[in-house]
Amino acid sequence: MLWIYSLHWKPKIWNIMLQETLFKSYLIGGFECADHINRHGVRVNLLKETQHDLRVEEDFRLLQELDIKTVREGICWSQVEKMPYEYDFSEVLQRLHAAQKLGMQVIWDLIHFGYPDGLFPTHPQFAPRFVALCRAFAEFFRKNGSDPLLVVPVNEISFLSWFSGEDRGTVPFVVHCGWDIKYHLCKAAILGIEALKEILPDCKIVMVEPLVKIHCNGDEPEYLIRKNEYQFEAMDIIGGRLCPELGGKDEYLEILGFNYYWNCQWKGEGESLCWPNPDRTPLHELLLSAYERYRKPMFLSETGHFGEGRGMWLEEIANECRIAHEKGIDFHGICLYPVTDRPDWDNLQHYHNSGIFDFDLAGNRIPNEDYVAAILKHQDELAGTSAY
Repeated sequence: MLWIYSLHWKPKIWNIMLQETLFKSYLIGGFECADHINRHGVRVNLLKETQHDLRVEEDFRLLQELDIKTVREGICWSQVEKMPYEYDFSEVLQRLHAAQKLGMQVIWDLIHFGYPDGLFPTHPQFAPRFVALCRAFAEFFRKNGSDPLLVVPVNEISFLSWFSGEDRGTVPFVVHCGWDIKYHLCKAAILGIEALKEILPDCKIVMVEPLVKIHCNGDEPEYLIRKNEYQFEAMDIIGGRLCPELGGKDEYLEILGFNYYWNCQWKGEGESLCWPNPDRTPLHELLLSAYERYRKPMFLSETGHFGEGRGMWLEEIANECRIAHEKGIDFHGICLYPVTDRPDWDNLQHYHNSGIFDFDLAGNRIPNEDYVAAILKHQDELAGTSAY
């Protein structure tokens, strides 16, 4: 497409050598795949809303023109298991075949906020049903996959626990239950990892959690100061550092992904420090803190902005990740999320103008020129390294 090749840069080349790479490209594309029940009690399926399920090959080709060769996708549990313990991976197979045809590497989410009807994390059948899903998906992938499996058992356990257990955003629509939801999601994730590893011992487990910063003055109550630890509880449980009765192990923390957005920092009980704000802690410091905690390979598993801020946001994030790498973090990439624009979960008529590509009325992909320019600039800078 000519719009890509009309931009030219004189890049400032990184003066670093990246580690042995985990991914086919440093920049990664993330496709919105939420399939939860929203605040109105309506099941959403953003794969269908964005037509990615139908236009997957087109979407992959658009990314390849930007030299993006790795993507995040979700299987949508609510769609593949229509009846308990009965699975239909035919739609997933179409995306898998498209990836294989075009040489794209896929990181697969098994839970991306949604579960089959009637299930929620504290339900007695939740863990057994999830383990069965993991076994079925592993068998499906062993039969149909060609590359090693990269898999996120549960996307953003910490966010999902708050969203469903404190904020009534999805099932079971409760408050004051965030820890209980988190505990049971981690229990299911650990059992699911064991099932995946039993069938596909070489699969790589990718943990994806939010990266946030709550700014305190030092005179806040203890519970508020401690909230900065909440974001690490799921990794700590699955890594066996917390709640050892669940059977977590350090080796389950193979690749760590952190999601970071413009609204991931605030003061006290919620006073916004939305970007740009001079009081925000630089991203590289947050990444360094997480790396010192776990010492595992890391990447930014989701990041993005909306409207006119998309290109500027990427420029800042890319620079912060470069600094993080220079400070010794085993850092492997940035996932731009989402690739295509997405509707609001609770108002599917409202779109956020947040993708690399926006939509016209027919759903055609329209590149955001500033965002694309920032991507190409960063790709030119990466071309001076040995990694990609």
